[in-house]
Amino acid sequence: MSATTSDEDLRRAPKVLLHDHLDGGLRPGTVVELAAEVGHTLPRTDPEELRAWFHEGADRRDLDLYLQTFEHTVACMQTREAIERVAYECVEDLAADGVVYAEVRMAPELCIDRGLTPDDAVEAMLAGFRRGTDRFGVDIGLLVTAMRHAARSQEIAEVALRHVDEGVVGFDIAGSESGNPPSRHLDAFRTIAQANSHITIHAGEAFGLPSIWEALQICGAERLGHGVRIIDDITVDRDGRATLGRLAAFVRDRRVPLEMCPTSNVNTGVCETVADHPIGLLRALRFRVTVNTDNRLMSNITLSGEMSKLHDAFGWGWDDFEWLTINAMKSSFWPFDKRLRIIDEKIKPGYAALRAQSLGTNQTTH
Repeated sequence: MSATTSDEDLRRAPKVLLHDHLDGGLRPGTVVELAAEVGHTLPRTDPEELRAWFHEGADRRDLDLYLQTFEHTVACMQTREAIERVAYECVEDLAADGVVYAEVRMAPELCIDRGLTPDDAVEAMLAGFRRGTDRFGVDIGLLVTAMRHAARSQEIAEVALRHVDEGVVGFDIAGSESGNPPSRHLDAFRTIAQANSHITIHAGEAFGLPSIWEALQICGAERLGHGVRIIDDITVDRDGRATLGRLAAFVRDRRVPLEMCPTSNVNTGVCETVADHPIGLLRALRFRVTVNTDNRLMSNITLSGEMSKLHDAFGWGWDDFEWLTINAMKSSFWPFDKRLRIIDEKIKPGYAALRAQSLGTNQTTH
Protein backbone atom coordinates (compact mmCIF):
# COMPACT_ATOMS: atom_id res chain seq x y z
CA MET A 1 0.00 0.00 0.00
CA SER A 2 1.59 3.24 -1.09
CA ALA A 3 1.71 6.49 0.84
CA THR A 4 -0.72 7.92 -1.70
CA THR A 5 -3.43 5.34 -1.04
CA SER A 6 -6.72 7.16 -0.73
CA ASP A 7 -9.50 6.85 1.80
CA GLU A 8 -11.63 5.52 -1.05
CA ASP A 9 -9.16 2.65 -1.62
CA LEU A 10 -9.38 1.77 2.07
CA ARG A 11 -13.18 1.80 1.90
CA ARG A 12 -13.07 -0.52 -1.12
CA ALA A 13 -10.94 -3.06 0.72
CA PRO A 14 -13.09 -6.06 1.75
CA LYS A 15 -13.29 -6.16 5.53
CA VAL A 16 -14.47 -8.48 8.28
CA LEU A 17 -15.67 -7.14 11.62
CA LEU A 18 -15.95 -9.39 14.68
CA HIS A 19 -16.30 -6.88 17.52
CA ASP A 20 -18.89 -4.14 17.04
CA HIS A 21 -21.62 -3.13 19.49
CA LEU A 22 -25.01 -2.30 18.01
CA ASP A 23 -25.71 0.26 20.74
CA GLY A 24 -22.30 1.82 20.13
CA GLY A 25 -22.83 2.50 16.44
CA LEU A 26 -26.03 4.50 16.07
CA ARG A 27 -26.14 7.44 13.71
CA PRO A 28 -26.36 10.71 15.65
CA GLY A 29 -29.34 11.81 13.57
CA THR A 30 -31.14 8.58 14.44
CA VAL A 31 -30.42 9.12 18.14
CA VAL A 32 -31.94 12.60 17.93
CA GLU A 33 -35.07 11.36 16.15
CA LEU A 34 -35.64 8.31 18.36
CA ALA A 35 -34.98 10.25 21.57
CA ALA A 36 -37.62 12.80 20.55
CA GLU A 37 -40.12 10.00 19.94
CA VAL A 38 -39.72 8.57 23.43
CA GLY A 39 -39.17 11.85 25.29
CA HIS A 40 -35.57 11.12 26.25
CA THR A 41 -33.44 14.20 26.98
CA LEU A 42 -30.14 14.37 25.15
CA PRO A 43 -27.12 16.53 26.00
CA ARG A 44 -27.22 17.93 22.42
CA THR A 45 -29.97 17.91 19.79
CA ASP A 46 -27.95 18.91 16.73
CA PRO A 47 -26.65 15.65 15.18
CA GLU A 48 -23.10 16.88 14.54
CA GLU A 49 -22.84 18.45 17.98
CA LEU A 50 -24.16 15.21 19.46
CA ARG A 51 -21.57 13.21 17.52
CA ALA A 52 -18.82 15.37 18.98
CA TRP A 53 -20.33 15.05 22.48
CA PHE A 54 -20.32 11.25 22.31
CA HIS A 55 -16.70 11.17 21.24
CA GLU A 56 -15.59 13.72 23.83
CA GLY A 57 -17.51 11.86 26.52
CA ALA A 58 -16.00 8.51 25.59
CA ASP A 59 -12.44 9.73 25.14
CA ARG A 60 -11.73 10.08 28.85
CA ARG A 61 -9.19 7.25 29.26
CA ASP A 62 -11.41 5.22 31.57
CA LEU A 63 -13.57 2.22 30.64
CA ASP A 64 -16.28 2.88 33.22
CA LEU A 65 -16.61 6.52 32.08
CA TYR A 66 -16.63 5.36 28.46
CA LEU A 67 -19.57 3.06 29.19
CA GLN A 68 -21.66 5.93 30.65
CA THR A 69 -22.36 7.36 27.19
CA PHE A 70 -24.45 4.30 26.32
CA GLU A 71 -27.27 5.59 28.52
CA HIS A 72 -28.44 7.72 25.59
CA THR A 73 -28.21 5.15 22.81
CA VAL A 74 -29.86 2.39 24.83
CA ALA A 75 -32.72 4.74 25.73
CA CYS A 76 -33.49 4.93 21.99
CA MET A 77 -33.66 1.15 21.56
CA GLN A 78 -36.78 0.25 23.55
CA THR A 79 -39.29 -0.59 20.80
CA ARG A 80 -39.27 -3.20 18.05
CA GLU A 81 -39.41 -0.50 15.39
CA ALA A 82 -36.49 1.45 16.83
CA ILE A 83 -34.31 -1.63 17.27
CA GLU A 84 -35.04 -2.87 13.77
CA ARG A 85 -34.22 0.57 12.34
CA VAL A 86 -30.92 0.72 14.21
CA ALA A 87 -29.98 -2.79 13.04
CA TYR A 88 -30.86 -2.02 9.42
CA GLU A 89 -28.86 1.22 9.45
CA CYS A 90 -25.93 -0.66 10.98
CA VAL A 91 -25.82 -2.97 7.96
CA GLU A 92 -26.11 -0.02 5.58
CA ASP A 93 -23.23 1.81 7.28
CA LEU A 94 -20.99 -1.27 7.32
CA ALA A 95 -21.70 -1.93 3.65
CA ALA A 96 -20.70 1.65 2.82
CA ASP A 97 -17.40 1.01 4.59
CA GLY A 98 -16.59 -2.11 2.57
CA VAL A 99 -17.46 -4.69 5.24
CA VAL A 100 -18.39 -8.05 3.68
CA TYR A 101 -19.07 -9.94 6.92
CA ALA A 102 -19.75 -8.72 10.45
CA GLU A 103 -20.69 -10.07 13.84
CA VAL A 104 -22.55 -7.36 15.71
CA ARG A 105 -23.30 -7.75 19.40
CA MET A 106 -26.00 -6.43 21.67
CA ALA A 107 -27.37 -7.12 25.16
CA PRO A 108 -31.14 -7.62 24.84
CA GLU A 109 -31.55 -7.07 28.58
CA LEU A 110 -30.81 -3.39 27.91
CA CYS A 111 -33.86 -3.09 25.63
CA ILE A 112 -36.66 -4.08 28.00
CA ASP A 113 -37.42 -0.84 29.88
CA ARG A 114 -40.64 -0.19 27.93
CA GLY A 115 -42.17 -3.66 27.95
CA LEU A 116 -40.22 -5.69 25.41
CA THR A 117 -38.90 -9.10 26.37
CA PRO A 118 -35.30 -10.10 25.56
CA ASP A 119 -36.70 -12.38 22.84
CA ASP A 120 -38.62 -9.44 21.35
CA ALA A 121 -35.43 -7.40 21.23
CA VAL A 122 -33.42 -10.18 19.56
CA GLU A 123 -36.17 -10.74 16.99
CA ALA A 124 -36.17 -7.03 16.12
CA MET A 125 -32.37 -7.00 15.72
CA LEU A 126 -32.48 -10.03 13.44
CA ALA A 127 -35.31 -8.52 11.39
CA GLY A 128 -33.24 -5.38 10.80
CA PHE A 129 -30.17 -7.41 9.88
CA ARG A 130 -32.13 -9.55 7.43
CA ARG A 131 -33.56 -6.48 5.74
CA GLY A 132 -30.10 -4.95 5.53
CA THR A 133 -28.54 -8.12 4.15
CA ASP A 134 -31.23 -8.42 1.49
CA ARG A 135 -30.59 -4.84 0.39
CA PHE A 136 -26.81 -4.44 0.79
CA GLY A 137 -25.42 -7.98 0.57
CA VAL A 138 -23.43 -7.92 3.83
CA ASP A 139 -23.63 -11.16 5.81
CA ILE A 140 -24.37 -10.40 9.47
CA GLY A 141 -24.36 -12.62 12.55
CA LEU A 142 -25.74 -11.50 15.91
CA LEU A 143 -23.77 -12.10 19.09
CA VAL A 144 -26.19 -12.06 22.01
CA THR A 145 -24.55 -10.39 24.99
CA ALA A 146 -25.23 -10.61 28.71
CA MET A 147 -24.12 -7.86 31.08
CA ARG A 148 -21.41 -9.15 33.38
CA HIS A 149 -22.45 -7.01 36.36
CA ALA A 150 -26.04 -8.34 36.22
CA ALA A 151 -27.49 -11.73 37.13
CA ARG A 152 -29.37 -12.60 33.93
CA SER A 153 -26.67 -14.42 31.96
CA GLN A 154 -28.33 -17.83 32.16
CA GLU A 155 -31.61 -16.38 30.91
CA ILE A 156 -29.86 -14.50 28.12
CA ALA A 157 -27.94 -17.61 27.08
CA GLU A 158 -31.25 -19.42 26.67
CA VAL A 159 -32.58 -16.49 24.63
CA ALA A 160 -29.54 -16.76 22.35
CA LEU A 161 -30.09 -20.46 21.79
CA ARG A 162 -33.74 -19.98 20.89
CA HIS A 163 -32.65 -17.86 17.91
CA VAL A 164 -29.58 -19.75 16.70
CA ASP A 165 -31.29 -20.88 13.51
CA GLU A 166 -32.45 -17.32 12.77
CA GLY A 167 -29.08 -15.53 12.74
CA VAL A 168 -27.61 -15.67 16.27
CA VAL A 169 -24.05 -16.96 15.95
CA GLY A 170 -22.80 -16.88 19.54
CA PHE A 171 -22.84 -15.55 23.10
CA ASP A 172 -20.80 -12.91 24.89
CA ILE A 173 -20.58 -11.04 28.17
CA ALA A 174 -19.74 -7.34 28.32
CA GLY A 175 -19.53 -4.45 30.75
CA SER A 176 -17.07 -3.39 33.41
CA GLU A 177 -14.49 -6.13 34.02
CA SER A 178 -13.36 -4.92 37.44
CA GLY A 179 -15.02 -7.05 40.11
CA ASN A 180 -17.02 -8.96 37.52
CA PRO A 181 -14.94 -11.98 36.48
CA PRO A 182 -16.25 -14.16 33.64
CA SER A 183 -16.42 -17.21 35.92
CA ARG A 184 -19.45 -15.64 37.65
CA HIS A 185 -21.37 -16.63 34.52
CA LEU A 186 -20.11 -20.19 34.22
CA ASP A 187 -23.58 -21.73 34.07
CA ALA A 188 -24.44 -19.60 31.04
CA PHE A 189 -21.25 -20.56 29.24
CA ARG A 190 -21.87 -24.23 29.95
CA THR A 191 -25.38 -23.91 28.55
CA ILE A 192 -24.01 -22.43 25.32
CA ALA A 193 -21.22 -24.99 25.02
CA GLN A 194 -23.53 -27.94 25.65
CA ALA A 195 -25.75 -26.71 22.81
CA ASN A 196 -22.71 -26.65 20.46
CA SER A 197 -22.91 -22.89 20.04
CA HIS A 198 -20.09 -20.35 20.22
CA ILE A 199 -18.53 -18.21 22.96
CA THR A 200 -16.55 -14.98 22.84
CA ILE A 201 -15.83 -13.10 26.06
CA HIS A 202 -14.77 -9.52 26.76
CA ALA A 203 -11.52 -10.17 28.64
CA GLY A 204 -8.16 -8.52 29.09
CA GLU A 205 -9.31 -4.99 28.26
CA ALA A 206 -9.31 -2.97 31.49
CA PHE A 207 -8.41 -5.98 33.63
CA GLY A 208 -5.34 -8.15 33.29
CA LEU A 209 -4.17 -11.71 32.77
CA PRO A 210 -6.52 -13.37 35.30
CA SER A 211 -9.49 -12.21 33.21
CA ILE A 212 -7.98 -13.80 30.09
CA TRP A 213 -7.07 -17.02 31.91
CA GLU A 214 -10.58 -17.41 33.34
CA ALA A 215 -12.21 -16.70 29.99
CA LEU A 216 -10.16 -19.37 28.26
CA GLN A 217 -9.55 -22.05 30.84
CA ILE A 218 -12.69 -21.86 32.96
CA CYS A 219 -15.37 -20.46 30.65
CA GLY A 220 -14.41 -21.93 27.28
CA ALA A 221 -13.99 -18.77 25.24
CA GLU A 222 -13.14 -19.40 21.61
CA ARG A 223 -12.17 -15.76 21.07
CA LEU A 224 -11.11 -12.90 23.33
CA GLY A 225 -12.93 -9.58 23.11
CA HIS A 226 -9.97 -7.19 23.16
CA GLY A 227 -7.45 -9.47 24.94
CA VAL A 228 -4.98 -6.61 24.81
CA ARG A 229 -3.57 -7.30 28.28
CA ILE A 230 -1.97 -10.51 27.00
CA ILE A 231 0.93 -8.13 26.42
CA ASP A 232 1.53 -8.31 30.20
CA ASP A 233 2.75 -11.89 29.69
CA ILE A 234 5.33 -10.92 27.06
CA THR A 235 8.74 -9.42 27.80
CA VAL A 236 10.97 -7.81 25.17
CA ASP A 237 14.70 -7.44 25.79
CA ARG A 238 16.95 -4.61 24.66
CA ASP A 239 17.64 -6.38 21.37
CA GLY A 240 13.95 -6.69 20.60
CA ARG A 241 13.70 -10.41 21.34
CA ALA A 242 10.35 -11.38 22.83
CA THR A 243 9.83 -14.02 25.50
CA LEU A 244 6.31 -15.34 25.98
CA GLY A 245 4.94 -16.47 29.32
CA ARG A 246 2.87 -19.62 29.51
CA LEU A 247 -0.49 -17.92 29.01
CA ALA A 248 0.72 -15.84 26.06
CA ALA A 249 2.31 -18.93 24.53
CA PHE A 250 -0.96 -20.83 24.98
CA VAL A 251 -2.94 -18.05 23.28
CA ARG A 252 -0.56 -17.96 20.33
CA ASP A 253 -0.11 -21.74 20.04
CA ARG A 254 -3.86 -22.35 20.14
CA ARG A 255 -4.45 -19.54 17.60
CA VAL A 256 -6.94 -17.88 19.94
CA PRO A 257 -8.36 -14.92 18.01
CA LEU A 258 -7.86 -11.50 19.57
CA GLU A 259 -10.66 -9.06 18.75
CA MET A 260 -8.50 -5.95 18.96
CA CYS A 261 -9.96 -2.42 18.87
CA PRO A 262 -7.05 0.06 18.86
CA THR A 263 -8.92 3.39 18.80
CA SER A 264 -11.35 2.26 21.48
CA ASN A 265 -8.42 1.14 23.64
CA VAL A 266 -6.88 4.60 23.33
CA ASN A 267 -10.23 6.09 24.39
CA THR A 268 -10.42 3.85 27.47
CA GLY A 269 -6.83 4.45 28.57
CA VAL A 270 -5.23 1.13 27.62
CA CYS A 271 -2.56 3.04 25.68
CA GLU A 272 -1.81 6.64 24.76
CA THR A 273 -1.85 6.36 20.97
CA VAL A 274 -2.51 3.75 18.30
CA ALA A 275 1.24 3.66 17.68
CA ASP A 276 1.66 2.52 21.31
CA HIS A 277 -0.96 -0.22 20.99
CA PRO A 278 0.28 -3.79 21.53
CA ILE A 279 -1.29 -4.83 18.22
CA GLY A 280 1.98 -3.95 16.48
CA LEU A 281 4.04 -6.39 18.54
CA LEU A 282 1.31 -9.04 18.56
CA ARG A 283 1.04 -8.94 14.78
CA ALA A 284 4.84 -9.22 14.48
CA LEU A 285 4.77 -12.24 16.81
CA ARG A 286 2.04 -13.82 14.65
CA PHE A 287 -0.74 -13.93 17.20
CA ARG A 288 -4.20 -14.43 15.64
CA VAL A 289 -4.88 -10.69 15.53
CA THR A 290 -8.05 -9.13 14.11
CA VAL A 291 -8.92 -5.43 13.83
CA ASN A 292 -12.28 -4.07 14.96
CA THR A 293 -14.22 -0.90 15.72
CA ASP A 294 -15.87 -1.71 19.09
CA ASN A 295 -18.16 1.36 19.16
CA ARG A 296 -18.23 3.37 15.95
CA LEU A 297 -20.21 6.30 17.38
CA MET A 298 -18.36 6.67 20.68
CA SER A 299 -14.90 6.27 19.18
CA ASN A 300 -15.79 8.20 16.00
CA ILE A 301 -14.27 5.40 13.92
CA THR A 302 -14.90 3.10 10.98
CA LEU A 303 -12.99 -0.04 10.08
CA SER A 304 -11.44 1.88 7.17
CA GLY A 305 -10.40 4.53 9.68
CA GLU A 306 -8.76 1.89 11.88
CA MET A 307 -6.83 0.63 8.85
CA SER A 308 -5.68 4.14 8.03
CA LYS A 309 -4.42 4.67 11.58
CA LEU A 310 -2.60 1.32 11.55
CA HIS A 311 -1.00 2.19 8.21
CA ASP A 312 0.24 5.47 9.67
CA ALA A 313 1.39 3.88 12.95
CA PHE A 314 3.08 0.71 11.67
CA GLY A 315 3.44 1.11 7.93
CA TRP A 316 1.03 -1.75 7.26
CA GLY A 317 -0.06 -2.30 3.68
CA TRP A 318 -2.41 -4.47 1.66
CA ASP A 319 -0.63 -7.72 2.57
CA ASP A 320 -1.02 -6.94 6.27
CA PHE A 321 -4.67 -5.98 5.94
CA GLU A 322 -5.46 -9.07 3.88
CA TRP A 323 -3.78 -11.21 6.56
CA LEU A 324 -5.81 -9.53 9.29
CA THR A 325 -9.03 -9.85 7.29
CA ILE A 326 -8.52 -13.55 6.56
CA ASN A 327 -7.68 -14.06 10.25
CA ALA A 328 -11.03 -12.53 11.12
CA MET A 329 -13.00 -14.55 8.58
CA LYS A 330 -11.34 -17.79 9.71
CA SER A 331 -12.15 -16.86 13.32
CA SER A 332 -15.79 -15.99 12.71
CA PHE A 333 -18.69 -18.08 13.95
CA TRP A 334 -20.18 -18.27 10.43
CA PRO A 335 -20.50 -21.77 8.90
CA PHE A 336 -17.20 -23.10 7.55
CA ASP A 337 -18.27 -23.42 3.92
CA LYS A 338 -19.60 -19.87 3.91
CA ARG A 339 -16.36 -18.61 5.47
CA LEU A 340 -14.34 -20.18 2.67
CA ARG A 341 -16.66 -18.73 0.05
CA ILE A 342 -16.22 -15.20 1.39
CA ILE A 343 -12.43 -15.62 1.57
CA ASP A 344 -12.13 -17.05 -1.94
CA GLU A 345 -14.77 -14.96 -3.71
CA LYS A 346 -14.54 -11.59 -1.94
CA ILE A 347 -11.47 -11.12 0.25
CA LYS A 348 -8.66 -12.55 -1.88
CA PRO A 349 -9.87 -11.06 -5.18
CA GLY A 350 -10.52 -7.71 -3.51
CA TYR A 351 -7.00 -7.39 -2.14
CA ALA A 352 -5.44 -8.72 -5.35
CA ALA A 353 -7.17 -5.90 -7.23
CA LEU A 354 -5.98 -3.28 -4.74
CA ARG A 355 -2.39 -4.57 -4.94
CA ALA A 356 -2.52 -4.52 -8.74
CA GLN A 357 -3.86 -0.97 -8.67
CA SER A 358 -1.12 0.15 -6.26
CA LEU A 359 1.53 -1.48 -8.44
CA GLY A 360 0.17 0.23 -11.54
CA THR A 361 0.07 3.59 -9.77
CA ASN A 362 3.67 3.22 -8.56
CA GLN A 363 4.89 2.25 -12.03
CA THR A 364 3.10 5.24 -13.55
CA THR A 365 4.59 7.55 -10.92
CA HIS A 366 8.12 6.36 -11.62
